[in-house]
Amino acid sequence: MKRSVLLLSAGHSCVDVYQGAVPALVPFLVTGRHYGYAAASAVVLAATLLSSVVQPVFGVLTDRWRMPWLIPVAMLLAGLGIAAAGTSGDRAVVWSVVALSGLGVAAYHPASARLARAVTRGDHTAMSWFSLGGNVGFAAAPLLVTPLLAAGGLGATPWLAVPAVAGTLMTVLVTRAPAPAPAPAPAPAPAPAPAPARGASGASGGRDDWRMFARLSAVVTCRSVAFFGVSTLLAVVAKQRMDGGSAAGAAALFLLFGGGAVGTVLGGRLAGRFGRVRCARVAYALAVPSVAGVAFLPGPLVLLGVAATAATLFVPFSLQVTLGQDYLPGRVGTAGGVTLGLAVSVGGIVSPALGALADATSPSTALIPVIAAPALAWAVARTLREPEPIEAAAASPAGAARA
Repeated sequence: MKRSVLLLSAGHSCVDVYQGAVPALVPFLVTGRHYGYAAASAVVLAATLLSSVVQPVFGVLTDRWRMPWLIPVAMLLAGLGIAAAGTSGDRAVVWSVVALSGLGVAAYHPASARLARAVTRGDHTAMSWFSLGGNVGFAAAPLLVTPLLAAGGLGATPWLAVPAVAGTLMTVLVTRAPAPAPAPAPAPAPAPAPAPARGASGASGGRDDWRMFARLSAVVTCRSVAFFGVSTLLAVVAKQRMDGGSAAGAAALFLLFGGGAVGTVLGGRLAGRFGRVRCARVAYALAVPSVAGVAFLPGPLVLLGVAATAATLFVPFSLQVTLGQDYLPGRVGTAGGVTLGLAVSVGGIVSPALGALADATSPSTALIPVIAAPALAWAVARTLREPEPIEAAAASPAGAARA
């Protein structure tokens, strides 16, 4: 299993490079193709909006049909779209190929989340490593794109297809490997256990719990708003607080993404001991003062707020993916499409509003409303219950009978 998880995590990293690559392309489109900021923003919107909206659709499709070919094809689409972005001076062509890349990203995530769940059999730590791959890819994209295009210009974008090819080869090794042996079913109990009281943590009984899934989606959306709000304004805030120029902003962003990677893995380990819902509740409660620290702490102390924000916002990240799948055991692909797609990316919609508020007031002032996002996530998370994992339901006598 470890080998498959590492290959899936590396493949996830290769795909999410193309999510982070689009913003990194913007400065080169502005200088090399003389795009205005509105035109450059349209390119970013073409990738992020299409990707986030279409992901649930692909989730529904993967629930209805087995499509093992979708993951490698999606990876290649994601890479080829970005690879072609610098080869044409026609803005419509650039917009179209970037949208094609976003379509590939959208197709990849629900199918890969389903595959990762099957490979890991719901192990929280293993799923956190899969999620970590995506975070690493997104954070590494500027480190890959900026030096390459600085040296070769926009004509060097075809080289950006290399991660997609590498990720496809690694993922194919997993999709063609034999399926892991199922866990042995327990001996039947002499008498059925009494049903849990209303509102208590307990089994889902294998039925889709749309009410809990809707609440979880609201939590994930609030987390997305908090993350996009902080990451959008962080570089400018750090530069102003520490008077360190662009290096201070880059250091703050690196701390946010690096701390997020640590938080993702930590969340998987903590969930195995304390439970996913409890970990999410505590993380969001701690995220409120953490985001407030980014908004108010002076000088270099702002980095403490950044580190705390990274950890608290990323601890629940992978846990929410498996929670969604367990709330919708009959629609695992749909659950992955929403928790990894629509609900995650919707936070980007608030970025223009926060930018306008920052222009009217200051970047630090614009961060103050963001504090409400983790507070609301915590309030909604208090209404969640811990569902029975899909694997446990399938191993029960009733689950075996349904299968």
